[in-house]
Amino acid sequence: MALEGYKSNHNVVYSSKYHCVWTPKYRRAVLVGRVAKRCEQVLRQVADKYHAEIMALEIMPDHVHVLVEV
Repeated sequence: MALEGYKSNHNVVYSSKYHCVWTPKYRRAVLVGRVAKRCEQVLRQVADKYHAEIMALEIMPDHVHVLVEV
């Protein structure tokens, strides 16, 4: 029996999602252009490294929202 949206191993069934928000100091609008693209690249590389799935990612000029499932 497969449970949609859940992961499992030999003794547990789980669904772990984390919603993270980052802001630059003083919430300055610095996450634009090349900085925003690089920020996205780094987040995706880290997610791949740790076998996490980025379910949602939004980079605004003054903050970043990311929803990650591990």
